[in-house]
Amino acid sequence: MAELRPSGAPGPTAPPAPGPTAPPAFASLFPPGLHAIYGECRRLYPDQPNPLQVTAIVKYWLGGPDPLDYVSMYRNVGSPSANIPEHWHYISFGLSDLYGDNRVHEFTGTDGPSGFGFELTFRLKRETGESAPPTWPAELMQGLARYVFQSENTFCSGDHVSWHSPLDNSESRIQHMLLTEDPQMQPVQTPFGVVTFLQIVGVCTEELHSAQQWNGQGILELLRTVPIAGGPWLITDMRRGETIFEINPHLQERVDKGIETDGSNLSGVSAKCAWDDLSRPPEDDEDSRSICIGTQPRRLSGKDTEQIRETLRRGLEINSKPVLPPINPQRQNGLAHDRAPSRKDSLESDSSTAIIPHELIRTRQLESVHLKFNQESGALIPLCLRGRLLHGRHFTYKSITGDMAITFVSTGVEGAFATEEHPYAAHGPWLQVRRPFFFSLLPFIDFLRLSLHPASLATLVLAETVPQQRERRGRQPGRVRLVCLQPQTEFKLPKEYSWPEKKLKVSILPDVVFDSPLH
Repeated sequence: MAELRPSGAPGPTAPPAPGPTAPPAFASLFPPGLHAIYGECRRLYPDQPNPLQVTAIVKYWLGGPDPLDYVSMYRNVGSPSANIPEHWHYISFGLSDLYGDNRVHEFTGTDGPSGFGFELTFRLKRETGESAPPTWPAELMQGLARYVFQSENTFCSGDHVSWHSPLDNSESRIQHMLLTEDPQMQPVQTPFGVVTFLQIVGVCTEELHSAQQWNGQGILELLRTVPIAGGPWLITDMRRGETIFEINPHLQERVDKGIETDGSNLSGVSAKCAWDDLSRPPEDDEDSRSICIGTQPRRLSGKDTEQIRETLRRGLEINSKPVLPPINPQRQNGLAHDRAPSRKDSLESDSSTAIIPHELIRTRQLESVHLKFNQESGALIPLCLRGRLLHGRHFTYKSITGDMAITFVSTGVEGAFATEEHPYAAHGPWLQVRRPFFFSLLPFIDFLRLSLHPASLATLVLAETVPQQRERRGRQPGRVRLVCLQPQTEFKLPKEYSWPEKKLKVSILPDVVFDSPLH
C-alpha cells in the first residue's frame, strides 16, 4: 500500500549494518542517497521544495511489497514555443541506494552504480483544469521496480516494455513503454555511487512492434519529431488516439529502411521453446539432451550459461566481426565484474546449482533435429532470420520452462560449434543451428510472418543496445527489455512443418505443452 503526502521529512532510518562492506556511518538523519537525488530535483524545481509524494506505507526493507520508498510528483510548465506542453513529472526513489547501510542494496563503493544504478521518471501531459497529478503512474513505476528487484535485471535507454494494457487502466491506445534518458535530470554522484534517470515513454502497440523489429532508440527519435506523440521531451499523452505512422505515414518508410539497413537489435529471447534430437532413438538416454542424474534433468552448465550471456551482450557489436565467446571463457574486458556481485545477469538460471559438471559434457553433431516453439516465440522466427541472421548476427531462444537454449548462428559468427559441415550441434542442452540450412526455410518464414503477426509476446525478450553507447555513459553491459507477441488472428495449433532433405522439423505448439515437465 502507499499513501499520498507532501514530501519533506524522510522515512524511518535504521542503523548501518555491520560488516566490512558497510560504508562509514553518516551523522545526518536524512539518508545521503535520498538527499543527493533531492538536490537534483531542487535544481529543476526550486519553487517546489515539498512536492506531492506517493510513499510506501511499509517500506520494502521492512517487508512491504513496494520497492520504491517514494515517488515525487512535480508540475512542469514545459515550453509551448518548443512544443513542450505543461506536464506532471514523476521521479522514483529506491532503485538506487538511498541509505548506504545494506538494508536494501549492497554497498560496493562510490565509483560504480548506486544500487541498480538508476531511478525511473515519467512525464504525463497535464489535462486542462487538472490541479493535482494522477497517482496511477506511481503504481506503474512500482510494477517496473518489482520486476527489477525480483529478477535483478536492469533497464537502460532504448529498452522496451510490453505492458499489454492501457497504462492508466482506461481505454487508451498507450499500452506499452520505451525507456530513454530523462531530458532534464542529470546523473547524480551520491556517497554510494552514480545514479542516472531513465524516463518511461508510453507508446502504442504499433510503435512497440517497430521498436522490436528495428530498435528502441530509432523509434524514440521518431517520437521526438511528432509533438503530439511526445515531442522533444517525450511526454506521454494518454489521450493520443493515433500512432506516429498514422500521423505521418512517411515515418514507416524510415522504419522499413532502418530494418533493412541495420537489422534488429534483439539478440535473443526467453520464451517457451524446446528441441529434440531426432537422430537418437527416444529410449537412448546416454549423453542425450534429456539425460538425468538421479532425478534431476540436465541443466545448462554454468559455463554454457556464461557463453549464452556473453552472446547476448555482444549481440550488437556491429562494427566488429560477430563472435560467440568460447565455451570455456575467461572473463575478459571487464564485462562481468564491474557490478555488484548480487546482481544476476539475464540468462542466469535460478537452479544453476544443479548442473552437470561441465567437463562431462561434450559437443555433439546431430543429424536431425526437431525445434518446438509456442505461438508467441514462433512469431519471432521471421525477425530472427531477416533482422539478425541476414545481417551476419546470431539469435538465441532461452527456454523459460526448461533449462535449454537454441541459438541460430550466421556463417560469419566465430566461436560457434555448429559448422557448415555439421549445421546442427549441441553442447548439453544448448543447440546451435547454422544459418545456410535455415535460409532454405524462407517460404516458411514468410508464412509465419503472415500467420503469426507479432502483436505481443508474453515472454521476456532479452535485447542489447550498442555496447559502445553504454561504455560512453559509464554503464555496465545491458540487461533486458520486455516484449509481448500475441497473434491477431486465430491460428489453430499444433502446426508441424518438416523438411526431410534438411533433416529438420519445426512445430508450433500450444502453451500447455511447455507447461508440463516433458515436452
